[in-house]
Amino acid sequence: MEDARIIRMFQERDEAAIKELSSKYNQYCFKIAWNVLYNREDSEECVNDTWFSVWSYIPPRKPAVLSAFVGKITRGLAIDTLRRKYAAKRPDLHMSDIELETRALNSIAVNTLDDVIAKRELERNINQFLRSLPKADCDIFLRRYWYMDSLKEIAERHGKSVGSIKSNLYRSRKKLYRILKEEGSVSCIKTDMNF
Repeated sequence: MEDARIIRMFQERDEAAIKELSSKYNQYCFKIAWNVLYNREDSEECVNDTWFSVWSYIPPRKPAVLSAFVGKITRGLAIDTLRRKYAAKRPDLHMSDIELETRALNSIAVNTLDDVIAKRELERNINQFLRSLPKADCDIFLRRYWYMDSLKEIAERHGKSVGSIKSNLYRSRKKLYRILKEEGSVSCIKTDMNF
């Protein structure tokens, strides 16, 4: 079923919309949750919570891209689950690596996210940056920071070594930092940032 029809079903409060959404996006959302949690039960719970959240959000929201909408919800729920699960424990190395990398990315514009206009400008700059990357580099960047794939998974996907993927991500983060600095999206530049 087409996304527009599923969205209409949600807007009409037709409970069959949940079944259609689950049928179409269950594997997609499970993969996103799995890449964060590495736990089948927790991942399935996040996916089920995603359907409930979508029911709560539509209406009033009407997502432009349903797959991105449900993916973002699943990702947020999985990260929240991971934080709760490891609140008093040290998280696994996979998420620790991503956390360090994303902390560096987040520190670029942490002060601008409070302001709605600056946030929109930041989103525009990041989207422009992603469009400027070669297709493979863009996929590597998104696989790591959106889908939270492991470095090994990305390396296998692209037929490269883990070291090559690390170098690629490092160069992409540096390029993004330069672009955001030039555009004025970086309000406070730290010299000790680990890029």
